[in-house]
Amino acid sequence: MGREDYSKAYKLGKRDYQMRMLRGEKPTLQVLDDIMPEKGAYHEMPLGLVQIPTEQIAGTKTIGRSNSFAGNFMPILKENSEFASKWAALSTSHVQEGIRDPITAYEFMNKFYILEGNKRVSVMKYHGAVSIPGNVIRIVPKRSEDKENRIYYEFMEFYQSAPINYIWFSQEGNFAKLQKAVGKEPGEMWSHEDLLTFSALYTQFKAEYTAKGGSKLHITPGDAFLAFITLHGYEEVEDKTTNELKALIAKSWEEFELLQEDQEIDLKMNPSQEKKPLLSILLPVSAPKLKAAFIYEKTSGTSAWTYAHELGRLYLEQTFPEELQTLCYENGTLENADELIEQAIAEGCNLIFTTTPTFVQASVKAAIAHPEVRILNCSLNTSHRYIRTYYSRMHEAKFLMGAIAGAMAANDHLTYIADYPIYGTIANINAFALGAKMINPRAKVYLEWSSMKEVDIDERIKQTQSTCISGRDMTIPEETSRFFGLYHMEGEHPRNLAVPLYHWGKFYEQLLRTIVDGTWKYDEKSASSKAINYWWGMSAGVIDVVWSNHLPIGTKRLVELLKSTISSELFNPFSGILYSQTGIVIDDPERKLTPEEIMSMDWLAENVIGSIPKKEDLNEQAAPVINQQGVIKEEG
Repeated sequence: MGREDYSKAYKLGKRDYQMRMLRGEKPTLQVLDDIMPEKGAYHEMPLGLVQIPTEQIAGTKTIGRSNSFAGNFMPILKENSEFASKWAALSTSHVQEGIRDPITAYEFMNKFYILEGNKRVSVMKYHGAVSIPGNVIRIVPKRSEDKENRIYYEFMEFYQSAPINYIWFSQEGNFAKLQKAVGKEPGEMWSHEDLLTFSALYTQFKAEYTAKGGSKLHITPGDAFLAFITLHGYEEVEDKTTNELKALIAKSWEEFELLQEDQEIDLKMNPSQEKKPLLSILLPVSAPKLKAAFIYEKTSGTSAWTYAHELGRLYLEQTFPEELQTLCYENGTLENADELIEQAIAEGCNLIFTTTPTFVQASVKAAIAHPEVRILNCSLNTSHRYIRTYYSRMHEAKFLMGAIAGAMAANDHLTYIADYPIYGTIANINAFALGAKMINPRAKVYLEWSSMKEVDIDERIKQTQSTCISGRDMTIPEETSRFFGLYHMEGEHPRNLAVPLYHWGKFYEQLLRTIVDGTWKYDEKSASSKAINYWWGMSAGVIDVVWSNHLPIGTKRLVELLKSTISSELFNPFSGILYSQTGIVIDDPERKLTPEEIMSMDWLAENVIGSIPKKEDLNEQAAPVINQQGVIKEEG
């Protein structure tokens, strides 16, 4: 039995040897001593007894045994050699009793190199063993700016919480994303049960993924697995049967293929100027009407954000009374978002707007399951090719609000009340602060967060003696409060100075015409696989500011001038020399921040008094939106 096994392994080794020779590669085992960092550029870290994945065993520690094996660890010494006899005996022992003695190995950059036990590794690889027990010493190189080095350090940090060595990623940040995707906080330890559950699910996924041709894709199985559980949910995937998992992997295959491309966003800053009849471009000639669904997180009576979108929906119905029918679904949550979208599709909706970032995952899942339905999600800086995303450049309006506040503040003290620290909100805060500083160089903006735990904002405003406050953007039907927009405090009573407006109706009207630029998933003309994000502002008429008639004439004229220059795109609020709380952001007076830099902003302007809160300082209601789009500063 052993001799026959050796003969087969020998043939596999010779074949691999010859193929590597033809490709100009080293035909025998890699030698760790040949690729080790220089002395002083690394240190050793004993890991103890570890289960070593056989597919990650790349070679041998020293050159002594490297020429006995081909690069795939199959033997290449003649069948009548002493080496062959020992290998055959080990093979027989493995089949009859199993090889239990641990090997000794070094781990470097998540690859393993054998110091003692090369023949055991060869035998177990031949017999298809998934892992081998071994006493391992890790070679830790010094930190560098090399991408692989940075990923490796992320892996080592993850390994402290979860000693998993069989998954790897091709992009930075993915180990932290994996920790989050399985429901763990940064640094939270995995239990033994957690490790067993993960191993079983990943092994099953990898087997199905590989069987379908995953090895042909230029990503790691780990990349695909992370995308898979992020999209469908870790616990949901865990509950799938083998057949259900197989079907879901097949349905998600295009997502895996798209991971090979750069994660770029095709940012459309203005609507298409081409006007076509709505019905002819969106529907077949035989279809009587376009049916659009709006999925809301709350109700229009309890949420200003939902109310603004509801006004947009009603505007659409009035604008296209013959061509368009709309439905709305209120009180959406992370738990029922999938159900609401499915209900809308069952009721014949072929266009769906999910109006909050927290519904991104549900939107993508529905788009994969129903490719015939167009789904758009209202979020910023989100990259998904199955859906399109849209958002407004509210920071342009906030800049004007800041200019008014700077002119009207009696004591240079302003307060800005923000809701959640997410993409877009930070730009709004900074734009307000820059607008105030342009008019009043002494203006200080005290930043408060309505989503913070146990904070009395009214008391804080009294302490700072702010006379101008920027509150929530608009009121709602069920309230008569005047504490919204920009208001000036006169004793205990607010006097409204200006209000920023989302013209979601105009946004949706133009969006219906712009959706059809190229095909739905890709731009047909450029064969692009970029995600498409519509990010429109004053130039598109979807953002505006309404100010009080009681503003001084000079202030009105100044704000009108600023509005005109922003609307005509002659002025960018984030241009010229800019300073943050910690230093200079732009030192070139001719430069302006790119749209991507504005969208992903994670710093505060120098005249802002306050900080971006930590996740644990926010209330429970903030968790869903923070998890999806949060801009969190872990320190300070």
